[in-house]
Amino acid sequence: MTKKPKQNQPIVEHIFTADPSAHVFEGKIYIYPSHDLDHNEPSNDNGDQYKMEDYHVLSMDDFDSPVVDHGEALHMKNVPWVKKQMWAPDAAYKNDTYYLYFPARDKDEIFRIGVATSDNPAGPFTPQESYIPGSFSIDPAVLVDEDGRSYMYFGGLWGGQLEKWQTGSFKPDAEGPAETAPALGPIVAELSDDMLTFKQEPKEISIVDEDGNPLLAGDEDRRFFEGAWVHKYNGYYYLSYSTGSTHNIVYATSKDPQGPYTYKGKILEPVIGWTTHHSIVQFEDKWYLFYHDSSLSDGVNHKRSVKFTEIHYNEDGTIQTIDPYKE
Repeated sequence: MTKKPKQNQPIVEHIFTADPSAHVFEGKIYIYPSHDLDHNEPSNDNGDQYKMEDYHVLSMDDFDSPVVDHGEALHMKNVPWVKKQMWAPDAAYKNDTYYLYFPARDKDEIFRIGVATSDNPAGPFTPQESYIPGSFSIDPAVLVDEDGRSYMYFGGLWGGQLEKWQTGSFKPDAEGPAETAPALGPIVAELSDDMLTFKQEPKEISIVDEDGNPLLAGDEDRRFFEGAWVHKYNGYYYLSYSTGSTHNIVYATSKDPQGPYTYKGKILEPVIGWTTHHSIVQFEDKWYLFYHDSSLSDGVNHKRSVKFTEIHYNEDGTIQTIDPYKE
C-alpha cells in the first residue's frame, strides 16, 4: 500500500508502471497498467526497450485513499502462446466475470491479443490457451456499451505492427501509407457475448476532419498512432488516442461506436518521455484522465510512472486541454 495519490504525481513509486487503463469496479477505482522493467539496453522505433513480462493491478477506494498494489495478476510464463513483450492491457466486466485483455508477441514475434479471466477485479487472471482468433497489433481497449454490446479497439504503428496488416494478413516488409494518403486508423471489432472472441471481422475506423475529409498520414499532430480509448459522454462516443511522434493525446467524437469519428482537439500536451498512453474514467460526478510520463526516471523511456488528473468538459462537449506540468 502506498500513500494517498496526488494529481499529476506518480501514483506508485515502488515499481515502474505505464499505459494505465482505469475502471470503476465494485465502487472502487482499478488501474490496469503495464509493468516496465529496468534494463540498460538501447531504445529503437521497434519498441524493443519495452520488455514487460507481467501485470500488476492497482486500486484505490477513492481519490483520497492510498493506492494498493495487488501483486502479480498475470505473467507471460503462464500464457502458452506468448514469447515476449506483454504490453498495454485493458479490463472489462460482463457475465459476472472480469476479463483482462493484453497484447504480446507470439512464438513468431507477431503481436496478438490475448484474454484472461477472473472472478476478482484484482486477479489473479487465468489466460485462455491461445490468443483471440483474428487479433493482431497492440493496445486493446474494451467498451461495454449500455445496450450490452461490447467492442474492442486496438492497433498501433511502428512497433505495434499495424502497417503490416493493411492487406488483411501479416506482411513483414509492409510500410505505412504515403504522407498525402489517408492515415491508418485504429481497428474495432465487436466482441462475442462470451467476451472471448470477435463477433465480426475487425475493421478500420475512419477519423475525419470537420469537413469530412480523412486525416492524412502526414498530419502527425492529429493522426492516430496508438493507444485508442473510447468512453461515452452525453450520448457521444469519444475516441481518444496518442499521436506518437508528436506526443499528444487527442480525441474525436461520433454517434456510432464504430465511427466514423470527427476530430475535435487535444486533451493532453506532451509529457516527459517518448510515449504517451491514457484512459478516461468517470468516478462519482467527476471525470479523470490517467496517463504516464517518465519524470520519476528523469526521462528514461522504458521507466514510466502512472499519473492522473481531472478532466473538464466545456458546455459544447469539447474537452479542455491539459498541461500536465502546470500548477
